[in-house]
Amino acid sequence: MEKRKRVSEKRLQVKDPKPSFWTFWKNNLKDWIWYLEEHPDWYVIDPQAAVRRWTAPLRKNLSHTHRKLTQAKSASHQFTESNHKLTQFLLFAGSCIPRALGLLQERFLNSRKKRIRSKSLQHAFENMHLHPLVFLGGAAMIAVAAVVMSLYTIGTTARYDGVKLGTVSSRSTVNAVVTHLEEATRQTLGDSDYTIDRDRLDTQWTVVARSQLADQDLLEAELTEQIGLVDYGYVLYVNEEPVAATKFSGALEELLEQLKVGYITDNTVTCSFQEKVEIRQDYVDAKYMMNLGYIAELLHDTKQAEKTYTVKSGDVWSRIAEAHQMSSSQLLDLNPGYNISLIHVGDVLTVSNAVSYLTVVNVERQSYVEDVPYATTYQDDSSMYEGDYRVLSPGKVGKADVTANVTYINGEEIDREVVASVTLEEPVTELQARGTKKRPSWHPTGSFRWPCSGRITSYFGYRNTGIPGASTYHKGIDIANSYGTSILAADGGTVSYSGWMGGYGYLVIINHGNGYQTYYGHNSSLLVSVGEHVYKGQRIARMGSTGVSSGNHCHFGIMKNGTFVNPLNYI
Repeated sequence: MEKRKRVSEKRLQVKDPKPSFWTFWKNNLKDWIWYLEEHPDWYVIDPQAAVRRWTAPLRKNLSHTHRKLTQAKSASHQFTESNHKLTQFLLFAGSCIPRALGLLQERFLNSRKKRIRSKSLQHAFENMHLHPLVFLGGAAMIAVAAVVMSLYTIGTTARYDGVKLGTVSSRSTVNAVVTHLEEATRQTLGDSDYTIDRDRLDTQWTVVARSQLADQDLLEAELTEQIGLVDYGYVLYVNEEPVAATKFSGALEELLEQLKVGYITDNTVTCSFQEKVEIRQDYVDAKYMMNLGYIAELLHDTKQAEKTYTVKSGDVWSRIAEAHQMSSSQLLDLNPGYNISLIHVGDVLTVSNAVSYLTVVNVERQSYVEDVPYATTYQDDSSMYEGDYRVLSPGKVGKADVTANVTYINGEEIDREVVASVTLEEPVTELQARGTKKRPSWHPTGSFRWPCSGRITSYFGYRNTGIPGASTYHKGIDIANSYGTSILAADGGTVSYSGWMGGYGYLVIINHGNGYQTYYGHNSSLLVSVGEHVYKGQRIARMGSTGVSSGNHCHFGIMKNGTFVNPLNYI
């Protein structure tokens, strides 16, 4: 033992002034083998001790049971034998376990000693003679192989109609792309039978640089573009319907914000779209894929769709047309079959065939001074006719500082919600005298009714009829109907003319005594005379085609303070 120690110390002290890599590695291996021989207990494993430690609780219970069995055996004057089967088995197992553990430990120790004493591994390394160049050459070959395998691989190149789509890792990737694109095309176009023609798709094995391998998404994009039925990108949906699409991320969001800019002011509270607007990455029919300039033009334009208006109480045809920036004839062209003199509350009229793709809803916070209307009280006066009033003490409007949220749709105000109102000046109540004297039936009411039923064939204003003698500036409206149709007084008054008057033919003029006169021309016969009082709705003539006329109709005109005005603004 002492000799081995001195040898080891001498071996550690001897140093090769210039040891090679191989010599250094071999010497260290020998030192390690020697260390294991000198310290055999370094890795001694005692399975018997481990089993004793792990089974201590179990052995404690078994010991207790053994004592009980021993006492039972003593009581029955028997030695190690018993007629009870369980007792016999436990006694046998208890005697076998220590013997088995001892045998296992003995075999393990013998095997370890044989390995330690074996010098075959040490002799193999000591007798090995390998030239350094051979070692370095082998290492270089391994390194080159590793580099080549890290830079290049075997891939699958896909072509459609001879056009190269890209190179991917395997044929299964190509098949996955084709299957996914087929399913996306079926859902997008609604064609459940669509399939990609596999005969036009070609794949080929090839060695390719790993950096040139395309991923599955890129291959799918190339195949999608090559087929040309659908495309993948950012799609703008309006009320769940696709409108346009682009491949540029964030472009549609920017266009939508630009669309709002024209409606946003310094007082804007919120600005949004009335429709449900959504941008999703999705497959879409290729026709929706557009350049950004065309999408911007499209969103600022209109689409073919009806815009309607529901008739309310007090509405007349001419005022509805004027409110929607069109003439009565243009409104009638959009609503054929309607009688403009017989519209009813609840009728739905088409006022436009074009609406915006998007409706911008802008809410502004506005502050302003508003007039507060004054109240009116009445004092009965028996010297005045019923329905007549006279101001005795004028009222005065008040002032209020108002803050309101005003809602605009595409720049047109549709709602005004008052948030706060502070009265600056109280209004002054007005006192009026109210007539109680019975009004004659022929006394004017101040409002006009239609003189007859029929269809308007000529409107107020400039015209070109092509009829010799007809005026180029029409001072009323022409209402056409059948010969003999009753003509009624538009309001109560006194007949100031009843007879023939040039191009008017047989004409009736009624003076209503309030600055208004009404004209009824081209009659076939007259039923009233000058100076006669007529009430509103009284029959005064029959329709005809006298004077300068192209057919049976009534020329109806209204003169206000000596000037003809458009009758459609008064009836």
